[in-house]
Amino acid sequence: MPDKQTMISPNNALVGRAVPMIIDDLHFVNGSSLSAQPTSGQEQILLGLGCFWGAERLFWKLDGVISTSVGYAGGYTPNPSYEEVCSGLTGHTEVVRVIFDPAQISLERLLQEFWEHHDPTQGMRQGNDRGTQYRSAIYTFSDSQQTQAIESKAQYQSLLGNERTITTDILPAKEYYFAENYHQQYLAKNPNGYCGLGGTGVCFPPNQS
Repeated sequence: MPDKQTMISPNNALVGRAVPMIIDDLHFVNGSSLSAQPTSGQEQILLGLGCFWGAERLFWKLDGVISTSVGYAGGYTPNPSYEEVCSGLTGHTEVVRVIFDPAQISLERLLQEFWEHHDPTQGMRQGNDRGTQYRSAIYTFSDSQQTQAIESKAQYQSLLGNERTITTDILPAKEYYFAENYHQQYLAKNPNGYCGLGGTGVCFPPNQS
């Protein structure tokens, strides 16, 4: 078995399968479709900030977020299972797919929530959760999103100072694979379940404009 905190190479990743995960399409909290693509005027982004249970709840509570789901991205294995992702043999990280209306909530606001609610300087872990599936990541769907994500990283790095370096992956999104049904909106179904969200304690200053 590999060191779970070392990224697997494409040649050594699990082969996966051609059949996608079958999920219940109804969002447990707000009734939206999990599989629907953004409609005109909406956008989507994939955000990885450790265990996706608490991360998804963070985003579904925000006004302007249309739908959330959890899944796997950034790796090599097609249609992986949770157990495969946790093995460190797929290259994927746990992510939340956020579909939002930028007329109601800006990408800047989503990214501020992202940076403030985990520690993006920890490499292949979040707290006691260790492995490549817990790495910090932003996967974008447009050049504009990519630019904004890079700029927000620079802003947050300046707030952290020189002693801690952000390790977050910021890359164009590739394939997103849904996680199993029981992971979707997990903390709504299991209110006392584990939430691994934390942070550095460093927040963006209030907007003075």
